[in-house]
Amino acid sequence: MSFNQSVIDEFRANGGKVGGPFEGGDLLLLTTTGAKSGQEHTTPLGYVRHGDGLLVVGSAAGADRHPAWYHNLLAHPMVRVEVGADDYYAIAVPAEGERRDRLFAEVVRAAPGYADYQRQTSRTLPVVVLQRSGPEDGEGPAEVAHLADKLLEVHTWLRAQLRAVRTEAEAYFAGRADHPVPSLGMQIRQHCLAFCESLEFHHMSEEHGAFPALERSHPELRGTLDLLRAEHVTVARIQSELLDLLNGIGDADPAGFRAALERMTDELTAHLDHEEATLLPALAAVPFPPVAAG
Repeated sequence: MSFNQSVIDEFRANGGKVGGPFEGGDLLLLTTTGAKSGQEHTTPLGYVRHGDGLLVVGSAAGADRHPAWYHNLLAHPMVRVEVGADDYYAIAVPAEGERRDRLFAEVVRAAPGYADYQRQTSRTLPVVVLQRSGPEDGEGPAEVAHLADKLLEVHTWLRAQLRAVRTEAEAYFAGRADHPVPSLGMQIRQHCLAFCESLEFHHMSEEHGAFPALERSHPELRGTLDLLRAEHVTVARIQSELLDLLNGIGDADPAGFRAALERMTDELTAHLDHEEATLLPALAAVPFPPVAAG
């Protein structure tokens, strides 16, 4: 068993408390999705609280290469965070420029050892903000008892995330109205990429799971489900446009990005409304989590 795995096991067995070199320190578990493998990887990391988020540093103990988990979150910004007994999903956003320097100074005040790591390498140690992902309190169902509630929970998250991306984009462009915009900014990139990946996963789950099951149990919904599948294709086409812009973020056209974002908002909002109006009654009859037969 690796040292990291022993720390992970001890952390999860003791509600986030560990002994040895980490005893008494602020430690979290960060689970990322491999940039190339697509497999989950969990890493114990020190952290510093910052407002409603947490800061982690890609120090790799002062090595000359960024750690693997940092490359993973650039490719897949949605991560799992375990802090004590708290377990939630977050969007990982590397800080840029002056903000990175300011946050790194904040980290060093709390944990001076990171300054030593920075002195050991010529690379700039990345500072990553872990922002809890989810709708605001009071949005979505209070509890999930059946598949209709689950659908509403996912739709609420998608609407909230899309709203956040639009708000960030407007603020970013408004603040730079008199200057060329060299990129869309890491904040927008990470949030938009997390939104697109989550949307794709949701639609694939429907295509391969919920929709075929509904066709079998409610044949009268086949026409509706065909229309919803067609809407998936339209949304996926706009999603592809957004991803193309994010892949070339350094040269991305702000006007093109905003136009694609508006099209996504219009098409996805109409699709989610249509899905809820037509499928919720049937889904309300299906318990969630599923009840095991026996």
